[in-house]
Amino acid sequence: MDTWKFYDITHREHLVCNPTSEEKLARLVELLRLPTDAQVVDIACGKGEFLIRLAETYGARGLGIDISPFFIAEAERRIDLRTPGGGIGFTRMNGADFKPDEPERLDLASCIGASWVFGGHAETLEALYPMVRPGGWIVVGEPYWRQEPPEDYLKASGIAKEAFGSHYSNAQAGERLGLDLVHAIASDKDDWDRYEGLQWYATNEYASTHPDDPDLAAVVERVEKDKETYLRWGRDTLGWAIYLFRRRIRRDQ
Repeated sequence: MDTWKFYDITHREHLVCNPTSEEKLARLVELLRLPTDAQVVDIACGKGEFLIRLAETYGARGLGIDISPFFIAEAERRIDLRTPGGGIGFTRMNGADFKPDEPERLDLASCIGASWVFGGHAETLEALYPMVRPGGWIVVGEPYWRQEPPEDYLKASGIAKEAFGSHYSNAQAGERLGLDLVHAIASDKDDWDRYEGLQWYATNEYASTHPDDPDLAAVVERVEKDKETYLRWGRDTLGWAIYLFRRRIRRDQ
C-alpha cells in the first residue's frame, strides 16, 4: 500500500508526529528566542505544528517541507486557521532537494525525527549547517540506544544496530561539525507510550469506520506487529531526543 497513506491513517490522532509532548514542544519554541520575522525552514515538517508555533510566537517566515501529500494538506489547513496570511508556506517535495535562495541566511533550519531524508544524523547536521547564519539554530530530533539492542528486537523491527548511536554520540556529531549543543529535550517512556499508543488507537478507529478499505488488512497487520515489537523490546531499548545546536560565530571557535 501507499506509504504516506499508511502514515496518514496511523498518525491521525497526533498533533506532533514524534515521540514528544506538547509541553516539550512549547519548551523548545520558548528556548529558541528567535528575532521577529525570523527566516526558518523545517524539513519533514509533518503537520506543521512546530512551524505554526514559531509563526504564532515570533512571526517567523519560511517554509515547511514534507513528502507526504496528506501531511502537507493538513499543515496548510491548520496554518490557515491559526495564522492566516502569515509568512509560513508548505510545499511537498523531497527535503534532500531543498536549497535556500542564499547560503548562511536562515535563523533556523530543522529536521526533527527524519534524518533518513539525508541518510543519517551526522549527514543531516552537515546538510543543515550551511543553511543557517553564524549564531543561528539547527534543531534535529534523533533516536538513540538506551541500552544494547537485543538481536530479536533488531530482527523484528528491521533496524540495523548501526542506524543509531548513543545520546552522547548524537551530541558529539554536532560538536565535531562546529556546533554548540546548548540543550537537549529527551523523551521519556510516557512520550513514547503516547506516540505509539495513538497509532494503535487511530488504526482501530479507522478500521471501524473504513471496513471496506482494501488496504485495511495490511495496515492492521503492520500496526499489530509494531505494537508487539514496541512492548516486548522497543520501550526499554530505544530513546529519542530533540537536540538544539547553535552555529558558532566563527567555525574555529
